[in-house]
Amino acid sequence: MTTGTISELWRYPVKSMQGERLDRSEVGEAGLVGDRAYAVVDSESGRVASAKHPRLWGRLLQCRARYLSAPTRGAPAPLAIELPDGTETGNEDPEADGRLSALLGRRVRLTTVAPEGNSYLAVWPEGAMPEEFLSQVAVPGEEAEGTLTQLANAAAGPGGAFFDVAALHLVTQATLRRLGALAPTSRFEVARYRPNVVLDGDVAPFVENGWAGSTLELGGQVRASVLMPTMRCIMTTLPQGDLPRDDEILRTVSRHNRVEIPGLGTWSCVGAYASVVASGQLATGSHWIA
Repeated sequence: MTTGTISELWRYPVKSMQGERLDRSEVGEAGLVGDRAYAVVDSESGRVASAKHPRLWGRLLQCRARYLSAPTRGAPAPLAIELPDGTETGNEDPEADGRLSALLGRRVRLTTVAPEGNSYLAVWPEGAMPEEFLSQVAVPGEEAEGTLTQLANAAAGPGGAFFDVAALHLVTQATLRRLGALAPTSRFEVARYRPNVVLDGDVAPFVENGWAGSTLELGGQVRASVLMPTMRCIMTTLPQGDLPRDDEILRTVSRHNRVEIPGLGTWSCVGAYASVVASGQLATGSHWIA
């Protein structure tokens, strides 16, 4: 048994935008309430916009989203989006779709309803995705930074959700500190990995690799069933806030923490995906047990 404290909680109201750090949150089947409740959808293709396709949607990560009041399950709260120039829009702004379209250079809409197919395009640098998996998801398209793929949202979670794989994403401070030691000129900050729950404690770096199949108790109420290590992609390298573009972020993980995921091949991993099996309140400073 290992234990520690929850050092940070994060919620991302809009898929691929910067999120908000919380002191506490209700957690349900879909993760932290309000997490990725909104997404931007390409009006032409019908696909969800993801910064994992940087040429089209990288500017999403330059936007920061926050709720104006606390969201509740099944009822997203009013939303404010800070654009890169410092101005704001949101779901109650009648010009929101137009302003986001102007920013991104394509006609888009902000929505809480997943489009048919609920998929997104993502670019994978060479070696980042196992070849056997890449061959199944690659789609036509020339991208300078890698191979273009089409992937489904919520691959291991409630249907209609906008998170990539599972409702909850966990990472330990020990893992981030180790990565920082391996490449001291790079900034392996929490924001690059977009976790919901950051765990501190006296644990080994990359301890998350071995959690698949186990259940974590978070804060005394919430229980999370760990599904698999979190596969890392080009999004960890992209600029956001004061973090610069840094391809060494992904290269360092690829050199030092490649993990075999049964049935999916070997991936560069940081953190773990989990599903919520017991709901409740979660707060920073509370304890976790694995």
